Amino acid sequence: YLNEMASEMEDEDEVLLAMAEELGNLIEHVGGNDHAHVLLVPLETLCAMEEALVRDKAVESLNKVAQVLPNAEETYVPLLRRLATGDYNSTRIAAAPLFAIAYKRVSEGAKTEMRQMFSQLCKDDIPMVRKAACSALGGLAKEVSGVGVEEEVAPLFAKLAQDEQDSVRIVAVDNCVTLGKVLPADKAQHLVFPVIRQLQQDKSWRVRYMVADHFTELCEVMSAEAVEGEMTSGLVKLLKDAEAEVRTA
Repeated sequence: YLNEMASEMEDEDEVLLAMAEELGNLIEHVGGNDHAHVLLVPLETLCAMEEALVRDKAVESLNKVAQVLPNAEETYVPLLRRLATGDYNSTRIAAAPLFAIAYKRVSEGAKTEMRQMFSQLCKDDIPMVRKAACSALGGLAKEVSGVGVEEEVAPLFAKLAQDEQDSVRIVAVDNCVTLGKVLPADKAQHLVFPVIRQLQQDKSWRVRYMVADHFTELCEVMSAEAVEGEMTSGLVKLLKDAEAEVRTA
């Protein structure tokens, strides 16, 4: 019934928003954790909506439900697969922030498939999908263990940081901080620092603004040598930037 409501009211954004929010609070009312999977179907429908507020709230509720699912591999991963490979941009956008929550609770085979699906989202033809993937990359990096971050997540991060759309590159700044914390210090120096250097010289003032705004956090994940050397000279350049917003940040 809930799924029918979600499908039939696609033009009623306020109703759909309320549904998307409340579905995440119904776990105990549908029989507890063992029956929480029944909420996945209407939430999947809501993830396909064009209205971003509805979609985001559905994603928030899905993450709540995913936390308590006793058999995430059987119920949640198929949903993730449908969203991530769907024909609609909206489902692929919604899929990106749904990977991290269940990653550590599935088998190695499922983890491999999830990393492959996430990789495809990072390479999607639609900029909004790539932006969503870039936003979610840091969260997934925290869940992927050791060598997987270096060999699979870091190359995706480097590619997104060079994306043709500045809206994607802007989000990559946050990932510099996250990956700098997740990776061993020597690996962070090798994999993250070149990206920071590139972003602080970006042609888009919005990207440079984000670097300036996160400068302290970026310095905290880099070596003292890097901070005293290129990071300091980079800060001087930002202080002399042609855009007032960058200089102010």
